[in-house]
Amino acid sequence: MLKLDPHLAMRLDRVSTGGPRPPALRPGPLQETSKWRQASACRGMGVILIESVLPHARDRLVTIGTDSPLTEAAELLFEPTCRTAVVCDPAGTMVGVITRTDLIRQIRHCQGCGCVTPCMMIMTRGVIFCRPSERVDHVWAVMRERELHSIPVVDRKRRPIGLLSARDALEALLASAEYEEDLLRDYVMGVGYR
Repeated sequence: MLKLDPHLAMRLDRVSTGGPRPPALRPGPLQETSKWRQASACRGMGVILIESVLPHARDRLVTIGTDSPLTEAAELLFEPTCRTAVVCDPAGTMVGVITRTDLIRQIRHCQGCGCVTPCMMIMTRGVIFCRPSERVDHVWAVMRERELHSIPVVDRKRRPIGLLSARDALEALLASAEYEEDLLRDYVMGVGYR
């Protein structure tokens, strides 16, 4: 919950009478409750689920087959907005991911443009992923701790349905905090409560 300075209420009241403008309210400091997750990324924030940012995550999703050559992965990862490709088996189940770093590490060993190594040989297998029913603040805490740029969003059968970027997660958390800040300011000023 946002903390409010007791004197701020008086200063806010002066705003409606033409007094000086008060400083903007800010959410409290981050409170880590465990090493892996934060109970809430910003105190007082409502619960935001991954499903609320799923439209953006769907737009970022790029998949590739396990037997596809690295040259195909390189074409996909060449796009400026694509940093990670989700590797899927023939049934469409996620089995790993390939990042630009993985690709560059392998390309240095290839001879010329004839690199036919399949994606399954260099993909990262122990993938951290999330589901639409998980909280954005929990996923963001894991992304921060592990320094991940994106995390695959999967359904119950581990089929990829999106790729959540750190930017999308952070934008959702900031939008929620700003909305709550506006509600608190309206409450203190009596807007809509008369």
